[in-house]
Amino acid sequence: MSATPPPYHRTAVRPDWRDLPDGLREAVSGRLGAPVVAARTATAGFTGGFAAVLTTATGARVFVKAADLARQRHLADWYARESAVLARLPAGLPVPRPHWALDAAGWYAVGLDAVDGRTPRLPWDPAELAAVLAGYAGVAAALTDPPAGLTALGLPRLADLARSDILWWEEVAAGREPVPPLIPPARDRLPELVALESRLPGYAAAAPGLAHGDLRVDNVLLDPAGRAWFCDWNWLCHGPAWFDLAGLLITGYADGAGLDEVFAAHPAAVDAPPDALDVTLAALAGYYLTAAGPPATADAASGAGTVEPAGGNPAGTSALLGAHRRFSGEQALRWLAARQGWH
Repeated sequence: MSATPPPYHRTAVRPDWRDLPDGLREAVSGRLGAPVVAARTATAGFTGGFAAVLTTATGARVFVKAADLARQRHLADWYARESAVLARLPAGLPVPRPHWALDAAGWYAVGLDAVDGRTPRLPWDPAELAAVLAGYAGVAAALTDPPAGLTALGLPRLADLARSDILWWEEVAAGREPVPPLIPPARDRLPELVALESRLPGYAAAAPGLAHGDLRVDNVLLDPAGRAWFCDWNWLCHGPAWFDLAGLLITGYADGAGLDEVFAAHPAAVDAPPDALDVTLAALAGYYLTAAGPPATADAASGAGTVEPAGGNPAGTSALLGAHRRFSGEQALRWLAARQGWH
């Protein structure tokens, strides 16, 4: 039986426009050239930064992200990084482009294209999945030989991130991480999990091009025409597109959903090693399950009572973050167990 996915369309804990300091709202309105008359707060995501589509009195629309420089410095740094990446991505890609950035009232804010869209539904609708896969094929192709201006940002390497952040089964085996709850087919498979994930750094180091690095269903928007847009680019890194592809498809796996063929047929996986999917599933399962923490209460897992006042949760982290990680880790492990024939 597959785990129930968290409600990706309503996971966020964010301040509303009216909760922001007067000085920040005045600065943003001044940059937009007209008063803000409407604000639609983004309900997806797991961090507590401000994120909303703002509409001005002249009808102009912009997507604004903002973070408190004292309490959310890491978010401000992420937003600045994402803005730099988006400005340098190849032309024509379905990504929101940046327009401006400002500091005001102790906050940092960026203005991006406002994309009319929604998070894809789960379980995946075949037409929506096809649109997302087609869109990512274009993105992956454009990042195979990225422009010099983009690589000049000093992007990290997935191989290095994997060695420091994704070799979690090795940490579990060494006793440096507690053993996470495992679904029955994966119990007593720790040696195999360690062996599989250990191949990721070498594979990633040998791959050309760039990877989004955090491609998940909640980082994709489908516009009214059915076109997929790809968001949240602060983790762009040197790495293989097939890593992104596997991470995206994890949410589509449910009791033998048959995504092996989907992965193998996608252009992003053309030059992947034969066991690339297994290696990625093992690594991501280890990361997600060890990072998930203890199971949430029934209310938190369902999304009830997760939105707090702006001052009540300084980190602004959604209570559903653990549920997202647990769901993703279990899906990755189920898919891997089926591929490996574990019983």
